[in-house]
Amino acid sequence: MVWRSELCRVVFAVEPDYPGFLRVVLNAHVKEMTDLATSDRAEIMRVVFAAEAALRQVMRPDKINLAALGNKVPHMHWHVVPRFTDDPHFPNTVWSSKRRELSRPVNPALREQLVLALNKQLAPMVLRAT
Repeated sequence: MVWRSELCRVVFAVEPDYPGFLRVVLNAHVKEMTDLATSDRAEIMRVVFAAEAALRQVMRPDKINLAALGNKVPHMHWHVVPRFTDDPHFPNTVWSSKRRELSRPVNPALREQLVLALNKQLAPMVLRAT
């Protein structure tokens, strides 16, 4: 768990090749964005954008991928994935066939740095934090 509000939470995805991979997960079981109230749509997107900003600040990736698929798990969640031109799947999606092995060393303080950066991004926002 990185951050939580009444509406959603930000968690680290268990993706060994992508240590900064975050998911923004809606707390209520909702299938599609259009099932949400307009204010909740705006709030969850503020959290997605804050996660992107935190990843950019801490990891300085070449690109950020945002995805809301939910084909296997029909529960509203966003994938926020830092991408590097030498990552295992680049330029394809992280769900495609691997093109190379991970060669980038993982910063042991990455998790703590992302937690701090995300909380800083979200601190000035009026969210229903718990």
